[in-house]
Amino acid sequence: QVRLVESGGGLVQAGGSLRLSCAASGRTFSSEAMGWFRQAPGKEREFVSSISWNGGTKYEDSVNGRFTISRDSAKNTVYLQMNNLKPDDTAVYYCAASNKGWAGRFQYEYNFWGQGTQVTVSS
Repeated sequence: QVRLVESGGGLVQAGGSLRLSCAASGRTFSSEAMGWFRQAPGKEREFVSSISWNGGTKYEDSVNGRFTISRDSAKNTVYLQMNNLKPDDTAVYYCAASNKGWAGRFQYEYNFWGQGTQVTVSS
C-alpha cells in the first residue's frame, strides 16, 4: 500500500522559512513525478510545485522565487523549501505522486496523495 506522509508544517512569522518533507512508502517514485498542492480555508486546492523524474521543476507564479522543490530518490522523499513566507501562504499543504515521469498543475495528473500538513504564517 502506497503512503505519502508529509511533515515540517507549523506556525511561522511572515518572512520566515519552513521546509516540508514528504516520505513515500509502499513503492519507489524515483522515475515518477511528484508535487505539492495547498488548500487554504474556503478555497479550492491549488498547485504549488512539481518535480519530474529527471529533476525538471514547475512553480505556481506566486511562489516562484521563494519556494524550491527537490527530491532525494534514495530516500524516496520530496521536499519543499519555503522562504520569505507570507500570510497568503497559509494553507494545508499536500504531497502528491504520479504514475508518470512528468506531471504538472492538474490534480488528475497525480495518483497518490498524502494527508496534508498545516502551514500557518502570521503577519
